[in-house]
Formats: sequence, C-alpha cells, structure tokens
Amino acid sequence: MKRFALVIAGLLLAAGCTTVPPTNVHQPMTVRPPLRNEVQAANGAIWQPGQSRPLFEDRRARYVGDTISIRIVENTNATASSNSKVNKTGSVNASVNSMSGLPGKGLLGMGLDAGSSNTFSGGGQAANNNVFTGNISVTVIDVLPNGNLLVSGEKQVAIGQGQEYVRVSGVVNPSFIDSNNSVPSSSVADARIEYKSSGQASESTAMAWLARFFLNVLPF
Repeated sequence: MKRFALVIAGLLLAAGCTTVPPTNVHQPMTVRPPLRNEVQAANGAIWQPGQSRPLFEDRRARYVGDTISIRIVENTNATASSNSKVNKTGSVNASVNSMSGLPGKGLLGMGLDAGSSNTFSGGGQAANNNVFTGNISVTVIDVLPNGNLLVSGEKQVAIGQGQEYVRVSGVVNPSFIDSNNSVPSSSVADARIEYKSSGQASESTAMAWLARFFLNVLPF
C-alpha cells in the first residue's frame, strides 16, 4: 500500500510539472564554434599574423557556430473537394398467357413484375489555411560538403505561467543569404518550423492521461 501511494504521489508531481514539448527539428539546436588558434602577440607591424581578414570578406554566416537570421513568412492554403454519384435501375416482367395441352391451367393469366433501384450520392470538401510570420536567429550546426549550411535554433518566451517555443531548422544555401545575414524561410530547404507552448493554458486543451487510457482500452 505504501508503494502504491508513492507511485500515485509521483504521478501527481509529474503532472504538476511543466514539460518541454517534443521537437522534430534537426539536433543539436546550438553548437559551439571550434577553438581558434592562439593569437600571436602584436609585433608593431601593420599586418599581424592570426588577425588578417580578406579585404572583401563580409560577415555572412559560413562556419559552424555562426548565426543567421531567418525571416519566417509561411502562408499556405489548400482546398480539396470531391463528388460522386451512382444510379442503377432494373426491372423484370413475366406473364403466362397460354398453356394449351399442358397441365397447370390454373397459372393462366398470372403475371410477375419486379423492379429494383439503387442510388448513391456522396461528396466531400476540405480546406486548410495556415499563416506564420516572425524572425528567429539560428546557429550553423554543420557545413555540408557542397557548402550548404545546416542550421537549427530555438527561441523561448515566458508569458505568465506559460512558455512559448519557436523552433526552426533546415538547410540554407549561402548564395541566398542577403547582406543583412538573413534569409527567408521560403529559401530554407528541408525546413522544420514549430510553434509550441507549455503551461496551464496548453495543458487545459489536452485530454488527461487517464481518460486517454480508458478511451484506448474500452471497446465501446
């Protein structure tokens, strides 16, 4: 009995804690840049070893650990409709008019009529509209052999008792990065964009675990 009470207490404690919603973005969501070589002491010359930078090099992201801004502009609309109709009609007519020289004259004048009709009509319609806009800075977590950048990042915003999570990951072609070191989400390949929340407001819209258990096991 004591063990059962401890299990119940643990479940209640876990239910009261705010959990981080699961994610499907590329992992890890951040990474430290590799260590740089030790900078040599200045020797008074104009050119310093270890501190040189190409004359026309910009500040766009290109290495692991660099950051880049992604402008989230997602607006999708989808509509689907279908209709089907089937009609089928059949009839049978039979009668006995003459039975000369045959037994069973009682069947004379007997008639048989039969008919059938089958009609089917069906239709369906579905529509979906999603709008998501915002800005988020992500980190380059890998540089692919062809030079494309695998980026991933997360933004957490605490509002009252709730926590909002914005997560983005995908593959960015460096040629699409503008002079402000940013790129639109429409130019991100394999994009995974999430907006999730945790807290009392989000938990109130979810079915309790015990109700989900009985919903799955009950046959009716």
